[in-house]
Amino acid sequence: MAAKKAFTLVEILIVVVILAILAAVVLPRFSNATAIARASMLADDLRIFRMQVQIYKSQHCECPPGFLTYNQSGSGDIDVFTSQLTMASKVDGSTAAVNTPGYTFGPYLREIPENPVNGMRTVQLVAPGALPGADDSHGWLYQPSTMTTRPDCTGADDKGVNYYDY
Repeated sequence: MAAKKAFTLVEILIVVVILAILAAVVLPRFSNATAIARASMLADDLRIFRMQVQIYKSQHCECPPGFLTYNQSGSGDIDVFTSQLTMASKVDGSTAAVNTPGYTFGPYLREIPENPVNGMRTVQLVAPGALPGADDSHGWLYQPSTMTTRPDCTGADDKGVNYYDY
């Protein structure tokens, strides 16, 4: 009669220890991948956002979104800003639904992008002067007078660069 072949307890324990060591080495890399992906999405969304703001300005008599062409004072208006980027517009900055006759520009964005770090898509329009620091109260900070757009999120990426400084 042939003897039964089976793994010994020591062999099974060695395999379990090796798998535990591999898991301890690999899992931190996967958990860090999510943060790296968010930072990459933030940089890309910010680049697109800035580019569309610049295109809007160049097509509307050098008037940045947030203002009507004839009124460029203060910090602008958030509702005007949002509609100018997400709807069709005329050269004077007035807006209407997409495909409205006479409204030949835009939309520049389908919607205000969500900040992938803090999950917010709201924009705080900032009056001329110094920009406030990030406080996670909005998705984005936008200063029409300088066309400065920044993420309103605290924290830093895996290289130590503050999200606010992207």
